[in-house]
Amino acid sequence: MGVSVDPLPSSRAFAEHCSVTKFALASDFHPKGEVASKYGVYNEERGTARRSVFIIDENGALRWSKVYTEGIPDNEELLAELDKF
Repeated sequence: MGVSVDPLPSSRAFAEHCSVTKFALASDFHPKGEVASKYGVYNEERGTARRSVFIIDENGALRWSKVYTEGIPDNEELLAELDKF
């Protein structure tokens, strides 16, 4: 699932532009940044979240996470992490 602090229509447009439409999208827009804040990646001053990935298992346990300072997540890296579970 992809989660963004942007409104859902903006997230959908971004996903379509990047050809990433095979997973569910959720909006963390109202109240803005509530979920991102709980994961420590929300920037209140800017109203944005740092690009990050959290792998959560079926029991709700956080199994892996990474915050990206530059660029976007590497699909190969993510698939390799998912294969560990």
